[in-house]
Amino acid sequence: MLTKLKDKIWLQIFVIYTRYLIGGTFVFASLIKIKGTRFTLESGAENPINSAWHFFETLYQSGLYWKFIGIAQLLAGFLLMTQRYAKLGAIANFPIILNIFIITLSYYFAFTPVITGGMLLANIMLLLWDWNELKVLFNLKPTYTNHPRLERDKTWEITGLLLFLFTFGYRAFVDKYQIFFWFGTCLLIGLIGFIIGLRRRKILQPK
Repeated sequence: MLTKLKDKIWLQIFVIYTRYLIGGTFVFASLIKIKGTRFTLESGAENPINSAWHFFETLYQSGLYWKFIGIAQLLAGFLLMTQRYAKLGAIANFPIILNIFIITLSYYFAFTPVITGGMLLANIMLLLWDWNELKVLFNLKPTYTNHPRLERDKTWEITGLLLFLFTFGYRAFVDKYQIFFWFGTCLLIGLIGFIIGLRRRKILQPK
């Protein structure tokens, strides 16, 4: 059943861009921690101790742990975006997004749990997508297939690398960033990769 679904081109594209989206989001969020800055413009120390802003202030004040979280997010996001190492990225990303989802349930974040819950479900979907190979982690015999996969084409790897480099550079070196500019540029890179990837598939597809 899963093998037949994985042969569908539109599903393969959906999985590739889901990896880009989750990975890019994590790379974007990671740099602020690695740079040692807050999520918010002001300290959350004066907020009630059971509030989300006080919690984030505590994480920020930890220093090393705050940066460690950022590095973990950066690595998981990068692995997802590479396509080549996306299975490892989905595994690494799962405990991170699960932890974030539980945090958004534990404190008041308005509708944020809907977003984090969606990201968690998407990550689970990515794990299920590669279940045939990942089940070896549960001491089950993996099954491999030689069926053609879009993700094995260099176009999608290059597109992921470009998205990573742009997101990393923009977040690392631009202080007053514009999220719509970042998102729009990523959308353009993704669209160009999409067009080139499908054209290459038509050219390389056996007649």
